[in-house]
Amino acid sequence: MSFPDYDFASHRFEVRPGIRLHYLDEGPRDGEVVVALHGNPSWSYCWRHLVHGLRDRYRVIVPDHVGMGLSDKPDDDADALPRYDYTLQSRVDDLAALLAHLGVDGPMTLAVHDWGGMIGFGWALSHTAQVRRLVVLNTAAFPMPPGKPMPWQIALGRDYHVGELLIRGFNAFSAGASRFGVERMMSREVRRAYVAPYDSWKNRISTVRFMQDIPLTERDRAWPLVAESGRRLGEYADRPAFLGWGLKDFVFDRDFLARFRTALPQAEVHTFEDAGHYVLEDKHEVLVPEIRAFLDRHPL
Repeated sequence: MSFPDYDFASHRFEVRPGIRLHYLDEGPRDGEVVVALHGNPSWSYCWRHLVHGLRDRYRVIVPDHVGMGLSDKPDDDADALPRYDYTLQSRVDDLAALLAHLGVDGPMTLAVHDWGGMIGFGWALSHTAQVRRLVVLNTAAFPMPPGKPMPWQIALGRDYHVGELLIRGFNAFSAGASRFGVERMMSREVRRAYVAPYDSWKNRISTVRFMQDIPLTERDRAWPLVAESGRRLGEYADRPAFLGWGLKDFVFDRDFLARFRTALPQAEVHTFEDAGHYVLEDKHEVLVPEIRAFLDRHPL
C-alpha cells in the first residue's frame, strides 16, 4: 500500500507479545533525535512533511500507536489473544519500550500533536532530563481547562453508544476529521491516506477507544497522568519550545494555546488564523522551514 509523499522505510517492533508497533526511523543514526507523536484519528502520515524537511540532518522517529496507522490493531475483549488495553498508560509504556529498543536514552526533541501531547508529556514525566526541545502543535498536556465544555462531536464518541456505532461502523471520526480538521481542503488521495488504516469495524477500535479515554474527572483512568503532566509543564520553561497553532481548531483552541504560553513564556509562537486542527496540512510550507530553523538555532 502506497500513500502520497510517504516514501519511508517501514519498521516494526514487537512492543508486547504478539503485538507489532509500526514506526518510521529516518535520517542519520548519529543525528539529533526528534520523536514525533501523532494523535487520534491520524497516524504517522500526518508528520510526513516534517520528516522530509528534517531527515537530511536529524534522526526522526515517528511511531504509529497500537491500533493506529500501520501498527497492529488487537482487540480488547477479556478473552482476546493478543489483548491490548487501550489506555493512555499503555501508550506511554509503548513509547518507552520503543525508545529503549532503539537505544534513544540521550537528549532529544519531543514533537507532539493532538493525543501525542498527552502521550509524550506522560512519558516525559519519568524522562524530563532527556527532553531538551519541544515542538508543540494543537495539543494538550493537561486536563480540559476549567469550565470549558466538551465539543459535542467528541462527547458523542466518548459517552454515547451511538457514537461508537458511527465511528466503528462508518469511520465517521476519521473521515470527518480529514474533511473538517483543515481549512485548506486535502486532495482526495491525501484524505484517502488518512482514513486508509481504518477500513473495518475491527480496525477502528483505537479511534473510539482514544475518545473514550479522554480524562474529564478524577474518576477517569487517564486523569492522574494528564493532571501530573499539567502540574509539571512549567519544568520545561527553561528549554527551547516552538508552538505552532491552527486557530480554527474547534477542540485544541486558543484556550489550550494560552495554557502552553503561560507555562512556556519564552516559547517561539506561530499562530495561523486560516489553519485548523491538522495545522501541518494547512501550513506545512511555512511550518516545516520554521521548525527546521528553530531546531538549527538551538542545537542539543
